[in-house]
Parts: sequence; structure tokens; C-alpha cells
Amino acid sequence: QVQLVESGGGLVQPGGSLRLSCAASGSIFSINAMGWYRQAPGKERELVARITSGTITKYADSVKGRFTISRDNAKNTVYLQMNSLKPEDTAVYYCNLVNPRGNYWGQGTQVTVSS
Repeated sequence: QVQLVESGGGLVQPGGSLRLSCAASGSIFSINAMGWYRQAPGKERELVARITSGTITKYADSVKGRFTISRDNAKNTVYLQMNSLKPEDTAVYYCNLVNPRGNYWGQGTQVTVSS
């Protein structure tokens, strides 16, 4: 089994920044990709950003230029630096890991952008 532990969520004012972290442990084996998804109330879960083992990144159009995803392979950890946050970024953010054995999810961390 793979365990994903997220941290870094919270309440921030519009224009502010947050950094999310997700540490993977357990039977990780090789990692194809890690990423972040989010789900706002009444909406479907959507991709925010992902990074492959080859450090190829993909971002949702709504966060390009504001969010940056990065990985520390030695720590099996993925980060999401979120700048210039907007109220529409409010959601539960979920960490995701894909390896040859499956697709794994964290418990989620709440990000609220409000004045």
C-alpha cells in the first residue's frame, strides 16, 4: 500500500500564497507521476498540476503562471507552490500518485481563499 500525507492547507487572503506538501510512503516502487487535484463544493475533481518521473509538468489553464509543482525524489515528496491565490482556488486539494501498481490518493487538505 501507498500512503500519502498532505500538509500546508489553510485560510489565506486573495493575492496571498500557500505551499502544499505531499509525502509518499509505503510500497511506492517506481513513481510514474505525482500531482495535485482539487474539488470545490458542487464541482467535479479536477487536475491542478502533475509532474512525471521525468519532471515533465502539466498545469490546468486556470493556474498557469501562478502555481508551480516540484518534486524531491529523495524524499518521495511533491510540492505545490500557490501564488496570487484567488477565491475561485478555494477547494479541497488532493495529492495523487500513479505507479505501475495503481492510482493512489491522499485524504485532502482544505485551501480557502477569502478576505
